[in-house]
Amino acid sequence: MSLNLNGRLDEQVKTVVAAAGLLLTSTVGDTDWVSLKGYDRLQILISIADGTTVTGTDVVLLQATSVAGAGEKELAFTRMLSTVNYPTAALAETVVSANLFTTQTTNSRDSIYIIDVKSSDLDVAGGFDCVRVDATKHAATASRGCVVIYQLYGARYNGLSAIVD
Repeated sequence: MSLNLNGRLDEQVKTVVAAAGLLLTSTVGDTDWVSLKGYDRLQILISIADGTTVTGTDVVLLQATSVAGAGEKELAFTRMLSTVNYPTAALAETVVSANLFTTQTTNSRDSIYIIDVKSSDLDVAGGFDCVRVDATKHAATASRGCVVIYQLYGARYNGLSAIVD
């Protein structure tokens, strides 16, 4: 699968804002669910703008059998891309252990994290086709917030929604 360079990106990628302008603490870090039923891949972009007195955010991925979160359980992943000093530092591949990573903890830094998920990574045999980011423990004084964007690509069917079952 490759992108068609003669077509617009918005015609080939379904973008969903999963969370915008929030602190990733307890249930506030529960982003929206998205369905991979009609897509081959999902790119998750997490952008955090920290203020002062920063604690790291624990990030895990969850999978479910519906966009309502039915039967949710952890989704295994082993790698991501990150830059913990945006825009001066480049993205670097980072190993994820135990299906969890913690965001940077340096005051007044912006960071970006990118996770790529294949629909085949989910427990397809068990009927799992939905994904969301779960993030907890974030704290920062004067934090400027966080944005989580889902970009689904490799559409299997034309016009299929990513936010309904």
